[in-house]
Amino acid sequence: MFASLLAAVLLAATPAPLDVVKSGNAEVQKIITSKGASAEQLSKAVDRFVDWGELSKRALGETWDKLTPAQRKDFSEAMQGLLRASYAQKALSQGRALIQYGQESIQGNEATVDTKVIMSRDRLPVRYKLYRGDAKSEWRIYDIVTEDISLLETYRGQFRKILADKGFDGLLSTLKSKRAQLEKSLK
Repeated sequence: MFASLLAAVLLAATPAPLDVVKSGNAEVQKIITSKGASAEQLSKAVDRFVDWGELSKRALGETWDKLTPAQRKDFSEAMQGLLRASYAQKALSQGRALIQYGQESIQGNEATVDTKVIMSRDRLPVRYKLYRGDAKSEWRIYDIVTEDISLLETYRGQFRKILADKGFDGLLSTLKSKRAQLEKSLK
């Protein structure tokens, strides 16, 4: 009896997927509207609710399993830097947005949260995909689908082509180059 009560309390203490998305968006909006908002501030905030490693793993697909731990780490860091810079650039240029929250759906350790992002007259449907390692872990975002276009699937398709043409080292080099270009444009 005590063990099941304790488990229920621990599970209740972990924020629901909808709460993770809401708090993440609130934090981003607060930074965007603050004076002197920077890409670094945005990146640190996003790191708290996005799992770059999981996104990297899923984007690489079966290639991930063939990599050494050092290659996985190098790839994840390059991917994280690229996506952080890309996100910061877009968020800072777009400014404040109104977000309407819709349905939350949980199936095991996978979840989705539907939203609508409203900027000027545009209303963009955005679905956040989240996962957790187990029932005690926090929910983390690993994919964002905007107008039926998945960030994860887009990268997976691009990675397949680059891997076929240039191999893993070519893909890693391409990511690092794009990251450097984006980071340079943010300064």
